[in-house]
Amino acid sequence: MPIIQVNMMEGRTDEQKENLIHELTQACGRALDAPAENVRVLINELPKKHFGIAGKPAHKMGR
Repeated sequence: MPIIQVNMMEGRTDEQKENLIHELTQACGRALDAPAENVRVLINELPKKHFGIAGKPAHKMGR
């Protein structure tokens, strides 16, 4: 059972996350010849103050 884990900053819409889950599931199915029913996608949303870019918190960079 393939498990795909995505870490990203908070702020995407539910629709965007649903699209991501769908596209990742389809890509994994093609790459591994795995049935969609066996693919799991986990999205971990991080607060912008917990996400660093170039040594600074993302929220201080206007992200």
